Amino acid sequence: MKAIRVLAALVVIAGACLTGRALFLHAKAMLAGVLIRRAWQESIGTGKPHAPWPWADTYPVARLRIPRLGYDEIVLEGATPRTLAFGPARVLSWAALGGPGNLMLAGHRTSWFRPLQGILRGDTLRLDWFDRQGRLRERLYSVDAVQVVEPEDVVRLMPTTEDSLTLITCYPFGRSPRSPQRFLVRALPLEKEAVETETTNN
Repeated sequence: MKAIRVLAALVVIAGACLTGRALFLHAKAMLAGVLIRRAWQESIGTGKPHAPWPWADTYPVARLRIPRLGYDEIVLEGATPRTLAFGPARVLSWAALGGPGNLMLAGHRTSWFRPLQGILRGDTLRLDWFDRQGRLRERLYSVDAVQVVEPEDVVRLMPTTEDSLTLITCYPFGRSPRSPQRFLVRALPLEKEAVETETTNN
């Protein structure tokens, strides 16, 4: 009986530790989100990039919204594993924000880009960012294609001469241990040039 009580106590302690860790990670993610949005607002006020915390190796560079889905996330610079833990991010080897070509944003299928499972062809995307002069710019896109592809199908990931926005995440969505495919959303601009927008960026 004593051994059973000891085992039961160990199970309870282990469960408490796991629950405490989960709560800590959730609180950490919530705080990071608040700091990232604050850094974005500071960038709006100054026209210059601001790191969300002193030791951060990334900073907010854009805001992505999908009105029909109620989606609204701040985009970070550089789609590294560390950065993707805190939000969707720009893939550095593709087009720059406001530059010509295919701009690619990546995000995790379990969190930042999970809402993409509800996206449809024809949906509108709004992207805000700062140009080199520190002015807040806006461009609207319309979803042209939604595809599930194999990782080796690199043709659809090649840089293009036409302006476009590509969102990429692993597939299937959710917390399945396997994600052998890629989910791609391809959107084309609704206007030829980005427009300057109000610095409040509501």
